[in-house]
Amino acid sequence: MTLLGPAVAAPTSPTAPLDDPSPRYQIVENPGDLEERFTEEEIRVLERLNRADGERMLRLDHLVVPDVFSHDPLVYSPFPDQVDGLAGKSKALLVHQPLQVWAAYEEGRLVRWGPVSTGREAHPTPSGRFFLTWRSTGRESTVNSDWFLEWYYNFHNDRGLSFHQYELPGYPASRACARLLERDARWIFDWGESWTLDDQEREVLEEGTPVWILGEYDFHAPAPWWDEVAPHPAIPVSEIEDWLSAEDESASGEG
Repeated sequence: MTLLGPAVAAPTSPTAPLDDPSPRYQIVENPGDLEERFTEEEIRVLERLNRADGERMLRLDHLVVPDVFSHDPLVYSPFPDQVDGLAGKSKALLVHQPLQVWAAYEEGRLVRWGPVSTGREAHPTPSGRFFLTWRSTGRESTVNSDWFLEWYYNFHNDRGLSFHQYELPGYPASRACARLLERDARWIFDWGESWTLDDQEREVLEEGTPVWILGEYDFHAPAPWWDEVAPHPAIPVSEIEDWLSAEDESASGEG
């Protein structure tokens, strides 16, 4: 592979969790024959780092690749391991739109993360606080019946927005939903908690898992995870805490 920028050591095969808690990354030209050069486990890492599923990743010009592969996917998370503002939540979902990633927390502790494709410029995903409502193993899109959405978990009932499995091309491409890899969509489907309604299904008795959609994607700037100087940047915990506080204050004001 041809490196873009300073020369660094070539990536190695997966090992035990990294001794260095902050792995380094390089931007390389896409070799095209990923299955010949990387193991299945390594490709799963690359999908996360490049915000693309394996099929669409072949179409990218360049890839973010770690210097060393690890068996622990949390090693590569741009999210902080702990968010004190979520410590009182048994479960919580975050979507960071600027970096096109999502994360699941339990009592403020990171348990899973992955890539996401939120709304394209013409159909942006709204930021704010929401809740998981209802789910379906699969359903047709209300926009186009040719689109079948698997492992669907609604979080905005009025607009029909949801987490669901669909292609991830490496950039925001949806019509305001949050597209996920199949393995992530199935995981959220099983892990998330739906709302509880009254007998007439008109009143919400208990909200589902809280969801925070954080920030907005800059469609007029290069994707930050492909930055040659600092690829796949981390998200400061202070940034998340500030967003959570702002959304909570906004929600309290509405009440």
